[in-house]
Formats: sequence, C-alpha cells, structure tokens
Amino acid sequence: MAGNTTGKMFAVTTFGSSHGRALGAVVDGCPAGLELSKEDIQLELDKRRPGSSHLTTPRAEKDQLEILSGVFKGRTDGTPIAAVVYNKDADSSAYENLKNKPRPGHGDYCWISRYGHYDYRGGGRGSGRNTIGHVIGGSIAKKLLDKLSIKVVAHVTQVGNVKGRTVNLNLIEEYSEKNPIRCADPQAALKMEKAILDAKSKGDSLGGVVEIIAQGVPAGLGEPVFEKLDGDLSRALMNIGSVKGVEIGFGFKVAEYTASAINDEFYMEGDEVKTTTNTSGGILGGMSSGMPIIMRMAVKPTPSISMVQKTVNLDKKEETEIEIKGRHDPCICPRMVPVAESAVAMVLTDHLIRSGYIHPTRLKTI
Repeated sequence: MAGNTTGKMFAVTTFGSSHGRALGAVVDGCPAGLELSKEDIQLELDKRRPGSSHLTTPRAEKDQLEILSGVFKGRTDGTPIAAVVYNKDADSSAYENLKNKPRPGHGDYCWISRYGHYDYRGGGRGSGRNTIGHVIGGSIAKKLLDKLSIKVVAHVTQVGNVKGRTVNLNLIEEYSEKNPIRCADPQAALKMEKAILDAKSKGDSLGGVVEIIAQGVPAGLGEPVFEKLDGDLSRALMNIGSVKGVEIGFGFKVAEYTASAINDEFYMEGDEVKTTTNTSGGILGGMSSGMPIIMRMAVKPTPSISMVQKTVNLDKKEETEIEIKGRHDPCICPRMVPVAESAVAMVLTDHLIRSGYIHPTRLKTI
C-alpha cells in the first residue's frame, strides 16, 4: 500500500488503524538540536482527541503519546522520530454486521474494490482517527516554524448554513479556543453548536468550512511549475479525509471579478515589499508573496449517521438497508482544526528546508 508518506526533506510516514493496536508516525528529516518533549506533541493531540466536548464522539480515548526514538536529552538527534498512540477504547462489535455492506458516504466499497481484504472496523486505515499521525508530524513542524516566527492557525468559519463573521487575523487563535466549535466569532459559535445538536438529535450530521492562516512566511517559497506552494498545500489539505474542496485567497470568487479589481498592488513599508490587498491569499506564481497565506477547506458531513440508509450486500449481490451504530462525531469540523494546521505546517517546513531557510541536519535558520 503506497501513499503513506508526505514531504521530501521533511518526510512524515503515518501508520495504524482506528481499531488496531496503535497509530502513529515516523518523522524523518527533522534537524538535530530542536528542543522537543512529549508534552509538545501531546498538547496538539489533545486538541483533536475524541471525547473532548459534548459535540464530539464519546469514544473515551486519552491518546497518550509515547516517543520511541529520535529524541535524546530533550532535543532531536537528527534520526527518525517515531511516536505512537495506543488504542484503548475501541469497540469493534458494531462493525461485524457491516463488513459486507459498504456504508454510504464512506470509502468501504472502494477499499474492497482495490484490496479485497481490508480492516473494515471503524473504517480501518481510512478512518479519521489516522489523523493522529498528521498531528504528530505537524506538532514537530510547528516547533521548527516557531524558530522563524511563522505561525499557523485555523478556525471554523461555517457549520451547515451558519457562517461566522470575519475576525482580525491576530485574534483568531485566542477567540476560537474559547468555545467547543473553535469558531472565532462567539455569536456564530452558539448558533453552530445549536445546529450540530439539532442534527445529532435526528441521527444526522453537518459539514462546514475550516480556514487556515499562515503568517510570517517569507517570500519565494515554492516552485514555479510542478511543485507550486499552493499546489502542495492544496494537496495536503485534500489528503485529509472528508475534505471535498480547497480554495486559496479569493478562491472561486476570482471568477466574478476583473483583474483591475483583484490584482494585489505592491507598495513599500520601510524596506519590505507588501501588497495593498491579499486576494491571492499570499501566493503568486506558485510561490509565497510574504503576505499571510489564507486557505479554506470544505468538510463534508460525517457519513456515519444513525438513520436508515440503502446499500448493497456484496456477498448476496442484493440491495439492502443498514443503520449504523457506534460512536461518531455529529460534525468533525472542530476536531479538523489541529489536523489542518498540521497539514499546512508540514508542507511549509518541507519547503523551508528545501529552500535553505532551515538547515537539513542541524538546527540553524537564516
């Protein structure tokens, strides 16, 4: 099975499954000398773990991290960093009756078509629980980005048809961590919470939009043709399960305007080149412009719902119905926030090492 590794110089390989013994990641390419503790990674994992609020799945996983290698006396030693989280509260009984009945909205049928034999418990390797590996890699990437004063934050801007207001970029992290939705607009967060609980009471679920902002990224990251920064960032976000769309800057709205209305004009601020607007979302010609990188991803409703749905019995080759049991999020957007931050942080770190801003073997930055 290919496709378990992301990045070139900063490479992260994830492993594990939702109901297997453990999940984790191997991070290769982190330079030696970075201060790194179990608590640094645990802080990020706690943001995505289940059971963290009344809006998430009640699966009682503490997701306690264990670092197996790559850290010596509190600092990275330049060797692969292996970290693992053991599953403690998996209940596979609800999936036995579904093993030959693909769940609508899930990848079950595609997995069966591709591999024949696969772990159907909780979605197996295709479960959202596998984003534990993303967060392990992303938390280490964030530590490296901090050395260059680069900050990556995300927040929920929409749930269902409830949209939040625009908030000052510098206040997003502070405001969004004050409510379980992780929305920086407190009034909208209350409406989003009500909408999620209403859907949950009906056995249904909701999707939404998560916005990600990276500030402090230097100009010139990315390649102009096949490895554009926006291409790599979009790929990283689209590789997160349940993400069905990604836009940068004005995104699809650019189709509605003339160039004279949306071109970001340049000006000087001291010795720095900046733009008067940022409709491009901080990326021009496939490379960072030095302005904040602004992205949004559309997240579909959690496909595991308790309503009766139509499917097929693959053994009997006949149509049937299923009602999914188990423990599921009525909206996964709040828990997608740390995952999205991690995906972006890993891409930026990889490009910074490739571009020479971070030394590939020992902790030096320019």
